[in-house]
Amino acid sequence: MHYNWHWFWDTGNGDIGNQGVHQMDIARWGIAGATLPKSVVSLGGRFGYEDQGQTPNTQLAIYDYGDTQLVFEVRGLPTDKFPRAGAGSDNVFHCEGGLVTRRGFYPNGSDTPEPLSSAPRGPGRGHFDNFITAVRSRNQDELNADILEGHYSSALCHLGNISYRLGEKAPFSPQTKAFGDNKEVYETLARMEEHLAGRNGLNLGQLDYTLGRKLVVDAQKESFVGDDEANRLLTRQYRAPFVVPERVA
Repeated sequence: MHYNWHWFWDTGNGDIGNQGVHQMDIARWGIAGATLPKSVVSLGGRFGYEDQGQTPNTQLAIYDYGDTQLVFEVRGLPTDKFPRAGAGSDNVFHCEGGLVTRRGFYPNGSDTPEPLSSAPRGPGRGHFDNFITAVRSRNQDELNADILEGHYSSALCHLGNISYRLGEKAPFSPQTKAFGDNKEVYETLARMEEHLAGRNGLNLGQLDYTLGRKLVVDAQKESFVGDDEANRLLTRQYRAPFVVPERVA
C-alpha cells in the first residue's frame, strides 16, 4: 500500500509528522512566542498488530516551554474522542478558567461551550490559495503565516521522534518515574494505557514500550545540548541527487 511509506524512518516520520504536524502548528498558537522548547521526551510503541513498520502507532511527546507544556498524543488504533474535543484530531488548551477546543471555550464545571471569535486571515481560500495569492501580489503581508512558522512546527515533530529513536524498552508496570511529579503527563500516560488495554484489549503486562531519551534543546543553535548522538539525527546522509544543501545562497 503506497501510504505505508509513512511508517519507515528512511522515507517518513510516523503520524506525528504526517497528520500530526498540522495539529502541532495549531498547538503553537496557544504558546506565546513558541519556537523550540527547552526540552523534549517521547514514549510509545507499535501496538495492536504485527507488520514491518518502524514508527510508533501510539506515541506521547512532551515539550517543556517553561510556563507552558505541550503534550502531543498519537493514536493509530481505534480510539474514543477526547472529552469536549470537536473531532478525532484536535487541540485541547488547558487554561486556568477552563478548556478551549474547536467547539469553543468550556468554563470550569460547564459542559456547554462558549463561542470563540475567528482570527483574521489573508486573502485566498485556504492556506495554499493564500500562498499563491501572495506570490502573485508579491505582498508578504498577505500570508497567513511566514514559512518560518512551518519550520518550527515541523521541527517539533522531528524532536519528538529523535527522543523516541534514542529510547530504551520499559515495562508498563511498574509505571515509569521519568516524569517526576508532572501530574498532567501521568494523566495522559494513564489515558494511553486505557486506550490500549480498555479500548483495544491489549495485555499491557506482556508488552513493553519505548521510553525516549530526555533531550535538552538549544533553541538559538537549533541543536541538542551535550548529546552528539541526538545531534547526528538532525540530518542524514542524502542519496544524490536528492540532497538538501547545507547552505542556500
